[in-house]
Amino acid sequence: MRRLMVCLVFLVLALLLVALFGFRITAIADFRLEPWHTYVPDELDADAIDHSDWAGYVTAEARLFKALEKEMREHPPSERTTAFNRFDASSRVYPGNLTHDWNRSYITEPSQAAKGAVVLLHGLTDSPYSLRHLASHFQAKGYVVVAIRLPGHGTVPAGLTDAHWEDWMAATRLAVREATRRAPGQPLYLVGFSNGGALAVKYALDALATPDLARPQHLVLISPMIGVSRFARFAGIAGLPALFPAFANAAWLSVLPEFNPFKYNSFPVNAARQSYELTEAVRQQLLEASRDPQGLQALAPIVTYQSLVDGTVSTAAIQTDLYDRLPANGSELVIFDTNASLGIDEMLRPAVATLRERLFAAPARDYARTLLATRGPGDARLKSLRYAAGSTEAEEQLLDASYPSGLFSLSHVALPFPLDDALYGQQPSPAENYGVNLGTLSMRGERGALILDAGSFSRATSNPFFELMLDNLDHAAQVR
Repeated sequence: MRRLMVCLVFLVLALLLVALFGFRITAIADFRLEPWHTYVPDELDADAIDHSDWAGYVTAEARLFKALEKEMREHPPSERTTAFNRFDASSRVYPGNLTHDWNRSYITEPSQAAKGAVVLLHGLTDSPYSLRHLASHFQAKGYVVVAIRLPGHGTVPAGLTDAHWEDWMAATRLAVREATRRAPGQPLYLVGFSNGGALAVKYALDALATPDLARPQHLVLISPMIGVSRFARFAGIAGLPALFPAFANAAWLSVLPEFNPFKYNSFPVNAARQSYELTEAVRQQLLEASRDPQGLQALAPIVTYQSLVDGTVSTAAIQTDLYDRLPANGSELVIFDTNASLGIDEMLRPAVATLRERLFAAPARDYARTLLATRGPGDARLKSLRYAAGSTEAEEQLLDASYPSGLFSLSHVALPFPLDDALYGQQPSPAENYGVNLGTLSMRGERGALILDAGSFSRATSNPFFELMLDNLDHAAQVR
């Protein structure tokens, strides 16, 4: 009987595996892999990056892009080219034809002697473009800014099929070495967006235990990837059919047209897996350090800007896995609330209100918590409700800012871009040309007709409170 039960269990597992395999094959049936899905650029790995300097990294990057241009030129797409293919030199969104190619690493210097150094770490599938406005802000304040292109990014989506989070950490260390070399003895700031936020936290934790690593004075996190969906944990399983050449498409979770000059639309399985492994490494490191009464005492203060609703990362995890473990070191968590002035709260998922209550409920915390919310139904003007560290009473302040009509919330991708961003802004500046204005696209029609999910065009892509965020950042992170 026992042997029969074991056989039945194995049979059920085998049938389940076959069913999952079949479901996965069906899901990828329409994927058409183009050269940018199959060509993997030859990036420096973690060991090579750790033994390189900035000049060596930039030189290797230049070789990388030269080889990429040659490969894309010699291997055209399977169908006719379009005006919105970033890998076609004749298209409107080809980076080389635009005002500036933000896919590459760069450094900005202040006009006077640097009063500090800033390292910018972009997000997953992203490029150094995403934090360019933060770079301008810090440069104007007198800081030298090092914005590094993380391995696997800025080239072709296939670059992320072979990327490893350890390579991204090595690139972070390299950027810090260069930043501190250019501003020796001056304050160091790490600014991380999304996946870059996890890298910033990981570096700060590593620096506590490694004397050779320069310690940052402050961390600034924007929509940080501290927690990801449970699916990412098992993303590697989704890619198993790709072990068979006939099912190479299974290495991808999505294959989409590449019309964004500075961010991938297609998303490989490995990218999800690496993001999970990175966040899990950060979570475990925070957990272990918090068990020691002195483990996190020397950690740099952290200021975080996060949309209450975020379809990419877990807002709750930012509090439970990161902030609730921090010492009383001057850290602050800033949450952008939904737009209650529209009177559609009943249309929001109940979990939104529950999350808001949990973030700002008693007891008092060792860090400050700030909610940026509308003043009430019919009043889109903003107010700040700030709970100081150690307090359960909010200090209310009326702000000179309002939610734009029709915008019910911010989003994961919106926070680092002002309204006049030339690519993502709702009021794009005409001073720059990036081939397309993604923030102004508003489409209505029949579902199923577009090559993208229509919901992609309803997501907020810029931040109407960007200047407010910068003012808060200067105060909270002591940017002088």
